[in-house]
Amino acid sequence: MSSIRENGGGARGDDDLKAPLLQPASGGAVAITVPAAGQNSKAATAVDKKVRTAKFKIGDIKCTSCTGSIESVLKELDGVQTVAISVLDGHAAVTYVPELTTVEKIKETIEDAGFPVEHLSEQDIAVCRLKIKGMMCTSCAESVERALLMIDGVKKAVVGLALEEAKVHFDPNVIDIAGIIESIEDSGFGAVLVSSGADVNKVHLKLEGFESLEDCKQIQSLLESAQGVNHVEMDLDEHKLTINYDSAITGPRSLIQLIEEASPSPNMYHATLYVPPRQRENDQLHETQMYRNQFLWSCIFSVPVFLFSMALPMFHPYGNWLSYKLYHNLTVGMLLRWILCTPVQFIVGRRFYVGAYHALRRKSANMDVLVALGTNTAYFYSVYVIIKATTAENFEGQDFFETSAMLISFILLGKYLEVVAKGKTSDALAKLTELAPETACLLTLDTDGSVISEEEISTQLIQRNDIIKIVPGAKVAVDGVVVDGQSHVNESMITGEARPVAKRPGDKVIGGTVNENGCIHVKATHVGSEAALSQIVQLVEAAQLARAPVQQLADRISRYFVPTVSSLCPLFVAADWIPKAMDKFELALQFGISVLVIACPCALGLATPTAVMVATGKGASQGVLIKGGDALEKAHKVKTVVFDKTGTLTVGKPQVVSAVLFSNFSMEEFCDLATAAEANSEHPIAKAVVDHAKRFRHKIGSNPDHIPETGAGVTGKVGERMVLVGNRRLMRTSEITLGPEVEKYIFENEELARTCVLVAIDGKMAGAFAVTDPVKPEAQRVISFLRSMGITSIMVTGDNRATAAAIARDVGIDYFFAETTPVGKADKIKDLQGKGEIVAMVGDGINDSPALVAADVGMAIGAGTNVAIEAADIVLIKSNLEDVVTAIDLSRKTIARIRMNYVWALGYNVLGMPIAAGILYPFTGIRLPPWLAGACMAASSLSVVCSSLLLQSYKKPLHVREG
Repeated sequence: MSSIRENGGGARGDDDLKAPLLQPASGGAVAITVPAAGQNSKAATAVDKKVRTAKFKIGDIKCTSCTGSIESVLKELDGVQTVAISVLDGHAAVTYVPELTTVEKIKETIEDAGFPVEHLSEQDIAVCRLKIKGMMCTSCAESVERALLMIDGVKKAVVGLALEEAKVHFDPNVIDIAGIIESIEDSGFGAVLVSSGADVNKVHLKLEGFESLEDCKQIQSLLESAQGVNHVEMDLDEHKLTINYDSAITGPRSLIQLIEEASPSPNMYHATLYVPPRQRENDQLHETQMYRNQFLWSCIFSVPVFLFSMALPMFHPYGNWLSYKLYHNLTVGMLLRWILCTPVQFIVGRRFYVGAYHALRRKSANMDVLVALGTNTAYFYSVYVIIKATTAENFEGQDFFETSAMLISFILLGKYLEVVAKGKTSDALAKLTELAPETACLLTLDTDGSVISEEEISTQLIQRNDIIKIVPGAKVAVDGVVVDGQSHVNESMITGEARPVAKRPGDKVIGGTVNENGCIHVKATHVGSEAALSQIVQLVEAAQLARAPVQQLADRISRYFVPTVSSLCPLFVAADWIPKAMDKFELALQFGISVLVIACPCALGLATPTAVMVATGKGASQGVLIKGGDALEKAHKVKTVVFDKTGTLTVGKPQVVSAVLFSNFSMEEFCDLATAAEANSEHPIAKAVVDHAKRFRHKIGSNPDHIPETGAGVTGKVGERMVLVGNRRLMRTSEITLGPEVEKYIFENEELARTCVLVAIDGKMAGAFAVTDPVKPEAQRVISFLRSMGITSIMVTGDNRATAAAIARDVGIDYFFAETTPVGKADKIKDLQGKGEIVAMVGDGINDSPALVAADVGMAIGAGTNVAIEAADIVLIKSNLEDVVTAIDLSRKTIARIRMNYVWALGYNVLGMPIAAGILYPFTGIRLPPWLAGACMAASSLSVVCSSLLLQSYKKPLHVREG
């Protein structure tokens, strides 16, 4: 192993193994709950839900007595509910009822108390997601984005072509969602609301038993005044309700009970759960059916046109009747082709006209423009040929009705196949949404905790603090904590961990996972949109909508490609090498149409977003949540990974690794006495000693009936013996003699970064425990694998140099920084970036937030159910370090796939355009007919989507088997 180099600096950080036994009280923010003065209970109930929070910067705060002064004046102010003041920086958050007081009154009250104050106003920004209809290529997506950004009040807008959705940040005081949708429709696209920022937790109810509209309006008013209800939307015609609520205050069953209790007579009003159809699946199904139907209708007309123009004339005498002249040079074949082609051109192909009109009105060119231009050229020239053939006796010309009809048919076939393939790119996300079970078993308990009744309910009716029964083989219905029973839970569908995880009372479980072998009772802690599964889905959806920087190349090419090709098209077709024996105009026309059609860069717009969609969905199914294309693109460039120590490279929980005796006590008696002394301590090391003693007792099959406790200290009387537990300093202070054997044991363990817990009984050294935060079993292998990928690993920790050196040596890390504060970690990362390194930071997402933000790629590891970590670019649900390798490797595979997609996308254009323009015709006689050019354009998009779908077969490069 290479020699270890270490750097230390900054203030010494805290670590579980080095923390003092008695922690000082945390000081920083003082939270005060102030009942609204003079407010009766009825008024309080009516306005409880209508509260706001105002933030202030208060000056001249020197101590907690200052905050007490402010509290004393604010509690006299009618309407103030809570106050939180930071003693350190003077920031305050005041929760108040706007019906009873105002921000100005609060500000004046603080100023009257003698403190300068500044109101920190925050702009109200809302977010909504819209389904955009009618987008064909990157140019369409850019047009929608420009239209959104031009709306007064819209602050930010992102449009995803592959997802066909837009995420809009706007000021609700200036513009509402209806106005945004109207603006999109004015630009020539359809828009439907998918979700809004208010859709945090909502339930849909179907009302029955209402005799009049007044009854419905009365119920709506009742719900709007209910505690915890944020918004109520009612469909009076269908008697349907949509209620947005705060899950911490109320829930679906409480709302249903409220409605039914308002019934003027018993059992008159009924409210039942209503599950609306899934918008995205319906839209995808509708779009697939639309393209399929349009393609089939076009085939009904296009196939006969193809037969009459290209097939039957080759088989004499079966096709001779098509050459029969009706009038002058107008033949039966011409007339039939015209009649059959017209519905395809103007009815089936109407969508291209509409799209081209809106694109030209926006002064842009997209696929619709090219298709409309090419097919119209072929169609109207053919009409001109028919007119000339009818009016002139000697005119001979070739119509191109088959070009127009078959071109539209092939494009529709390509769009149909593309939509089907694009639907498969979100398969991983669809599987995640289907993990949650439909029903759950709700338990009703008495005051003693005994089960009174069981009831099967919909999982959408689960409320916080409900007790849910999970039988063996059933899916866990909700995020929560096990309160009774033991089992093993298969969490592979959420975390990617194949081995079932043991669950006991106090352990957390995740909704959507599968209970293996035991019956457990779970107390619901996170419901609705707060559940881990919902947060994962939301995070992946946001990632799929975000645009990767590499997409900018495709956008720039698409922006200028179509106009350039359109303007240069005559130069390609007007060359002198066209044979004189042929009609130059007709041949040039076919070349021109072929160039226009194959020039459309539709596939370029799909190259990046489809790959990002598949990669983020695949990552989510394996416990790696990637927040968008930007994080993917940066991760593939990473050359240095900085690891936090505690909880990242190590388990994060102290464990006893050895126990020795320096006396004649048996190990059994020694452990019992040490356990009695440490039983009431909350210190991590004390818990480690107690857990070790319990495991030892269980191992030898002996359990004492009762272990006496000494109280809250580390010294006390256990039975007739005086027990003292502590470190070397405590022993010397208590005048306990440490012999050479003890000193040697301490020295050897400190060299291995272990903490020694010494135990003295009746004034003599009895034995010792060696406690350490063990290194994760996969850490060394992961560091070695990263090295093979050309990535340097660095450890940064707040622990001392000796401990840091020992851990670095164990896992194979060559460079480390010790005794570093959280802010110092961020500074170290900035120093590395200053040397040109692309740095990833891996931390537990708690005290590593500054470093996670400073790094090019922040990875929060071991997030568990807390998946909404704002500071991280990539969230690793498990605590397994192999996912760091997975995240980087997946990003590299994805970027490589995006580059391959660009080859597929541009390959058709770069190779096809010269052939379409006739570059091979003078030498080989090979040319690209317009209908075949249309097939190539469709094949280009289909090739890109299928290429992206190959990422679904991605396998983890490193599988760690935990011991």
